[in-house]
Amino acid sequence: MISKIISEDNTIKTGDAIKTSKEAGEIIQKLDKTSTMYTYASADKDKVKVKFRLSDDKINKIKEICQLFNNEAGELINVLHQTQQAFGYLPAEVQEVIAHSLNISTARVYGVVTFYSYFTMIPKGRFPISICTGTACYVRGAEKVLEEFKRQLGISVGETSTDGKFSISCLRCVGACGLAPVILVGEKVYGRVSPDGVKAIIEAYKDR
Repeated sequence: MISKIISEDNTIKTGDAIKTSKEAGEIIQKLDKTSTMYTYASADKDKVKVKFRLSDDKINKIKEICQLFNNEAGELINVLHQTQQAFGYLPAEVQEVIAHSLNISTARVYGVVTFYSYFTMIPKGRFPISICTGTACYVRGAEKVLEEFKRQLGISVGETSTDGKFSISCLRCVGACGLAPVILVGEKVYGRVSPDGVKAIIEAYKDR
């Protein structure tokens, strides 16, 4: 498997795939000359992995968020919340900057990001749709509601619509069991949602 170099600002980019470990090493030496490159390349036989480049502005923004919490490792979850609000998602490169700023391992950051369903490593739509699949919601038909959202939007859980407006995710519980089944569009809560009501919810956001 061969990976391509991807540069966020396209200042350093290869048109062809990396073919050898030596070639990868030469590229990494070039990338490492820039102070804003958070990159890692490993040659495992024919596998070469190269991470994305983050701009100065984005790196500085992440560092500012970490500084708001005094760069304390115990504030990791708060830092992740603030960072996701700023960027919309938490790709590996962002996690790496957070780990460096808080002086903790990237594995620890990754563990928290993947454990909590609120956090995401892929971009969400402008109107993220979250379906509660906790026990109360599931018993009252959340699965059918979820299937209808998937059908209407033509995407699966964890995906974003081609127009960038909608994405679908599942939550374990939103604490509103009396309104089950519950969905959230952004921070707006919809209770007692039925499959028949899914189309109307989507239409309410299509022209925004």
